Amino acid sequence: MQNRLKAAWKVLGRIGICLGTLVAAILVTLLLSLNMICSNKYPNVQRIFVTTILETGQLKFLASWFLSPEEIQTIVNLNSMKSLEAEVDTSLIQMGNFGSVGVPAGEQSEEEMADIEIVEVAGATFTGTMMIVKDPSRVSLATIYPWREKGVNLHELVEDSGAIAGINGGLYDSSNNTGGRPYGVIVSNGEIQLNEPQSYRGLVLVGFTEDHILQIIDISDMNAKEVEEMVADKKIRDAVCFQEEASDVNNHFVQLIINNEAREMNGKGSGLNPRTAIGQRADGAVLMFVTDGRGKAGHLGASSGDLIKVMQDFEAVNAANLDGGSSSCMYYNGEYLKSSVTFYYTNSSWRLPAGFVVK
Repeated sequence: MQNRLKAAWKVLGRIGICLGTLVAAILVTLLLSLNMICSNKYPNVQRIFVTTILETGQLKFLASWFLSPEEIQTIVNLNSMKSLEAEVDTSLIQMGNFGSVGVPAGEQSEEEMADIEIVEVAGATFTGTMMIVKDPSRVSLATIYPWREKGVNLHELVEDSGAIAGINGGLYDSSNNTGGRPYGVIVSNGEIQLNEPQSYRGLVLVGFTEDHILQIIDISDMNAKEVEEMVADKKIRDAVCFQEEASDVNNHFVQLIINNEAREMNGKGSGLNPRTAIGQRADGAVLMFVTDGRGKAGHLGASSGDLIKVMQDFEAVNAANLDGGSSSCMYYNGEYLKSSVTFYYTNSSWRLPAGFVVK
């Protein structure tokens, strides 16, 4: 009996050694591959990797393992975006005639369903879905306010608010997929539900006025009182925040097109990642765009230049980038048209505190 136990332990020990050796070999191969990617031997690959990884929520540290802050900043500068500081000219948006709004999900007429158009978009490194909402008054912000530790999936935000469609929104705490706490400023139905404009550097407000015009407003230098006054003055009804920062810590961008002027770029302007963007045409129609990436369907994702081109192709007067990566998702009429790139959430979404929905 003892001999059998010894033999069994020997076999298990050998299996353990083999598995340990395999894991070690994989880790060494991965580290050597990352070291090669981050070297100057393949500068284009290096730039894509660094600018992409700095846009992630959990893997930013990988760049600093192989490159100094100065080297990282040089790469970011070579692939950055020039500032676009103009205010939205509301006179460029002339609203059309729209049908009724606020009809519960599942009870829309054929005419109201036709008010939403879905278009598939193919790029060199991504596939995307464009949702065109012809009546901008149908777009609002659904939230879980008051804030808590855990958020909800996008379909819950959509269905609980009596909407039919939605996309993810702005910056929030995504650590461990908790998703219950947004950052910056949140406005829903004219109510300021969060007012912390200095919680992150470079915050930009993205949302709609009571006249249903998309606004993209730099609030990075505002305090809470100034934000409150701005929201009242511009009659902001629904809005979130995303971050504008190009550094060795983050590589985020917001403004894409302002008053028909596309943002100029150095290099590719950004990395390649899943994206969520929102825009508006001259007739008031809202453009909601979500892409895949990070290996899903073999795609790396979209760059800032890709987003600008797509928004221009769909005649956006104004457009902004929202939170992307694993947060990117789109839900419509009972199904996810674009879902999280994370393996465990391929038929759902990450937990979110807020999202733009279409009623």
